Amino acid sequence: MLHPSYHDLMSTVNSEVEKGETPVVNSRYSIVLATAKRARQLIDGVEPLAKANCPKPLSVAIDELNESKIHILSEEEINTMEAKKAQEEAEIAAMAEEVMSFAEED
Repeated sequence: MLHPSYHDLMSTVNSEVEKGETPVVNSRYSIVLATAKRARQLIDGVEPLAKANCPKPLSVAIDELNESKIHILSEEEINTMEAKKAQEEAEIAAMAEEVMSFAEED
């Protein structure tokens, strides 16, 4: 059996959701996807955020989720972050263009 249980992990992830709001995680499938994605990040060399009893990446990912070291984002949060990132990239591109035009004037 998985320790902590799926139910415990779902409760932990949804603990920050206000009453009446849609839970971030509605199924075990969401937990599996989130931990698998984090395990792939750990395999790729990202430093773990929690100390696990087992060195396996999936176990570390489960411990991180259980200790609230990582968070599963809702669709709304993902869309907001992507929009913010696109805006920041556009601002950087505009600044780079301005610098290039300034350099060409000299």
